[in-house]
Amino acid sequence: MDIKDLNKSQLILLAVLLSFVTSIATGITTVTLMQQAPASFTVPVNRVIQQTVEKIQQVEGKTITQTVIVKEEDLVVDAIAKNKSAVFSITRETTDFDGKFIEAYAGRGFAVSKDGIVVADASLVPDRAVYYVKNDSGKFKADFVSTDKAGFSFIKIGDPVDEKSKLAFTVPVFGDLEKMKIGQKILLMGGTLSSFIFEGLNANKNIDLSVTKSNAGGVVLNLDGEVLGIALSPDGLSFASIKNINDVLNPLKTDSAKPKTP
Repeated sequence: MDIKDLNKSQLILLAVLLSFVTSIATGITTVTLMQQAPASFTVPVNRVIQQTVEKIQQVEGKTITQTVIVKEEDLVVDAIAKNKSAVFSITRETTDFDGKFIEAYAGRGFAVSKDGIVVADASLVPDRAVYYVKNDSGKFKADFVSTDKAGFSFIKIGDPVDEKSKLAFTVPVFGDLEKMKIGQKILLMGGTLSSFIFEGLNANKNIDLSVTKSNAGGVVLNLDGEVLGIALSPDGLSFASIKNINDVLNPLKTDSAKPKTP
């Protein structure tokens, strides 16, 4: 068949076929020549190709815009989830009017170190006694460590009370109270969940909270889930910052790490 007898569609298909064959031949020839060429030639060529690809990717990346809307309620849910296993319910062994041993509620507390030290409200955990702590992983005995005039105490998690209890907890991320801005929301995670608006620091560089007895010992969080401090019983101070807690805790960590002399 003479090429002059081809119609328009057949001519286009022929052009496409010739272009395809030519591109294959060009690719084979280029690869062959690059393999035979010296490094002084191939290295600059490869760099040019690489930079071109990177620039194209950057340009394409700029054209992609993604808007993410974060709801406040989602932040609250995430903050609670991050700290749920760090929070413990505390009870204290005591006697009733008939002289029988019972467990009395001693507020809440939360883990502040990986070795199982829990900070609690000093008005509810004031001195040495038989304590128990409980979270979703089970129930455990706890030993009294110390108390501080700022209104908080430390107890240390001990042995489980039954075979089903397998200790599992997290240590929260500590936040910076002084970085809080007026108007930001504060969460109190105790026996119940409460929220407050940050109104600034008081004269003691702490914050004033309205704390019920059921929330005493609860962890105070920002919306990022970082710990700002502990809520204390309404009978005395209402709050102690995590900085204050750490200042008292760090020497205790150092002393416990020292080898004991026989």
